[in-house]
Amino acid sequence: MAYLSHLRTFIIIFQFLIAIIGSIYFYKYKKTFLKYFLIVLWYVAINDLLGFFLRNNDYKVEILYNIYYLVVFNYLMFLFRNYVTRKSHKKLISSFICIYTLSFLINGFFENYIIQFSRAPYIIGASFLVISIIIYYIDILNSEKVLYVNKNLLFWISTGVIIYYCGNIPYKIVRSYANQLRDVPVEFLVLCILTIVMNLCFIIGFVWSDSKQQY
Repeated sequence: MAYLSHLRTFIIIFQFLIAIIGSIYFYKYKKTFLKYFLIVLWYVAINDLLGFFLRNNDYKVEILYNIYYLVVFNYLMFLFRNYVTRKSHKKLISSFICIYTLSFLINGFFENYIIQFSRAPYIIGASFLVISIIIYYIDILNSEKVLYVNKNLLFWISTGVIIYYCGNIPYKIVRSYANQLRDVPVEFLVLCILTIVMNLCFIIGFVWSDSKQQY
């Protein structure tokens, strides 16, 4: 469907816009561990652009996105591990990183990542990421950080990410049965809306956050 192609194009342009905005406000978080988040934003935009062109020329893009999710999930979980204060929480998130990476490697013996999307590791990684964000929220609520949370960039990043993946996990499960479904375009539209909402949270964070509150 033509409108789906136009929607994909819009999402890619929007992701580059987010990366540009993140670059403009880089001075707010350049002295924190969040500085690597800008690299991830550019990586996401470039990866989706490359995937768009490869898909339009009938090339397989599964390997591209399998590597993409391995990188993004590990980075984001490590990001939240870095910002929680309790050692037990750090150890728990570290175990999530290890289990997810191990599941990705083991699943590679059963699926060909060049032509197949790693659905089971994706669901595991996304679920662990959501739990890691919840742990981060608990950490904030038990500290004075909660008083300035609206000025903290990571809070807005976490809000966007948790909204996206809470909606995206069911989407990926549904996609496993895409051949039997007639409303896949509706599911894709939902995914696009989640992507837009997540990136709008990023924009709010970049603009609204205070460099003094980047704990």
